[in-house]
Amino acid sequence: MKNSIYVAKLGKAVGLQGYLRLFIDSDFPEQFKKGAVFTTNRKLELKVLEYNEKRELVRFEDYLDMDSAKKLTNSELFTSIENTKELCKLNENEHFWFDLIACEVYENGLKLGKVKDMHRFPLNDYLEVTTDIELVDNKNLPKTFLIPHILDHFIESIDIESKKILVKNSYDILENS
Repeated sequence: MKNSIYVAKLGKAVGLQGYLRLFIDSDFPEQFKKGAVFTTNRKLELKVLEYNEKRELVRFEDYLDMDSAKKLTNSELFTSIENTKELCKLNENEHFWFDLIACEVYENGLKLGKVKDMHRFPLNDYLEVTTDIELVDNKNLPKTFLIPHILDHFIESIDIESKKILVKNSYDILENS
């Protein structure tokens, strides 16, 4: 599903009125407001009728009883990049992970590589970087490495417009990977 972003998984049906347990894998629970539309990995389009943030329950239009809601159990929910940018407001020094993909990574003017992916671990997010071919061929360095997404300690600045991330203390990580 190109241009789609995975945001949550639906759990078991709860109660008789079509509520489902919602396991959010996003930093923006506000995107599950009434009227929001998501697609599933089963090619269904679901419109939120009600979302209870405290109980982590969601209910969709046309799935108003337990039997119909059960059919959605284990479905994955996706949204578009456009909807995400519209509904999810970022604070200063925050970026969407999909904007970081394909950014070039530099330390002291040396191109270390290009961001391939983001990984979420309990303590920090990490940038997966594909090492620049020159460093792989000439210095026999690994083809990929991870940089902790920690501002000021590893990440100096991010410029989404020019697709450039300036880092520090990251060449050492590359050498020791």
